[in-house]
Amino acid sequence: MVWNQETVTRRSVQAEVDQGLRQYMLKVYNYMTSGLVLTGVVAMLTLQSPMLLNAILGSGLMWVLFIAQIGLVFFLSARIGKIQASTAQMVFWIYAALMGLTFSVILVAYTGESVARVFFITAATFSSMSIYGYVTKRDLSAFRSFLYMGLIGVILASVVNIFLHSSALQFALSVAGVLVFTGLTAYDTQKIKEMYYESDGEELSKKKAIMGALSLYLDFINLFIMLLSLFGNRR
Repeated sequence: MVWNQETVTRRSVQAEVDQGLRQYMLKVYNYMTSGLVLTGVVAMLTLQSPMLLNAILGSGLMWVLFIAQIGLVFFLSARIGKIQASTAQMVFWIYAALMGLTFSVILVAYTGESVARVFFITAATFSSMSIYGYVTKRDLSAFRSFLYMGLIGVILASVVNIFLHSSALQFALSVAGVLVFTGLTAYDTQKIKEMYYESDGEELSKKKAIMGALSLYLDFINLFIMLLSLFGNRR
């Protein structure tokens, strides 16, 4: 009877943990999806405004937006432990909106049909790898160094290609980027899942969910950009 009672207790506790994890991951995906929707709405509204689009393309505003986005990511990463969850959430929305402004510049170069097609390819790829990262028992942290080295390589080579304008290098970067961000999607999902077990309190859990959503948001956006470079039809 004692053994049965202990078994029931363990199963009850595990059921509560599993339910809490599902709610936590759902919160992460909801934040991420909301950010993507906000980015898409802002990008579409920007495309409908030739004046705003020309201002972004024809001035230094693009660089200002780019620097602002980097600054917001560093701010969240450095201050997430000290700011309120509501503040972190607001910074995430601001970042997603700014991304929409810069994203409109990318979308204007491709046909709407190819953008829609690549979006669904990205969504399918992202969903598959995120599910894998969630359910796999394999420790993906072994790939961390390789993925981050690949990410740094893609970023540095992309900066170099701004001056070289090499189509061959751009193709290689896009292929490498797809591999890197596909792997990061699985790795980040597993890391976000593990973060749940380290959460202590509702406020901390919410802040970790926001940071997790930002990681997956960036994985999705960058995977989309790389796939669009490979399969998108330019205007």
